[in-house]
Amino acid sequence: MLASSRASQVIEVADLLAGMYICNWERLSVYWQEENREEIEGFLRGICRISPQRWHSWIEDYDTLRRKGERSQLWRSLAKLKKTPPSDPALRPSAALAAVLKQAEEIAPTRDSVGGGHVPILTSECVLLCIVRSFGSEVSRKLAQAGLDAERLERDVLFPRRAPLS
Repeated sequence: MLASSRASQVIEVADLLAGMYICNWERLSVYWQEENREEIEGFLRGICRISPQRWHSWIEDYDTLRRKGERSQLWRSLAKLKKTPPSDPALRPSAALAAVLKQAEEIAPTRDSVGGGHVPILTSECVLLCIVRSFGSEVSRKLAQAGLDAERLERDVLFPRRAPLS
């Protein structure tokens, strides 16, 4: 959605990072010291470039869905049945984002069996680690400057505390 709002032809690393910030900040914020979180949030909000009006609209939608609870499940089921004309073609990841995701697939500690093969399970933490590891990029440099605890992130990603579900 962020890439589309910029009228981009590709999804950039910054777009994915912004989405991770919007959806998973509570989980990811633990990798920054409390005193550095304001700085990194400012950087992430800058990447997002979300207008206050759009943010307010998203929060209202979230709150409405949260209050509806069970009824929203029915609505989503009905919405799937509604035929919609095809929209614009799906955006593709940029070369930099494709490289980050490929690296995340390689280091992902857990996999799921699908159709006789094994598919890596990517977590936000795993992708964040690979973004940080993309040395030389502006985004990885800013994340490091804002005090990211890369050692803890790497330990949590590569050596999860729980065994994968079977």
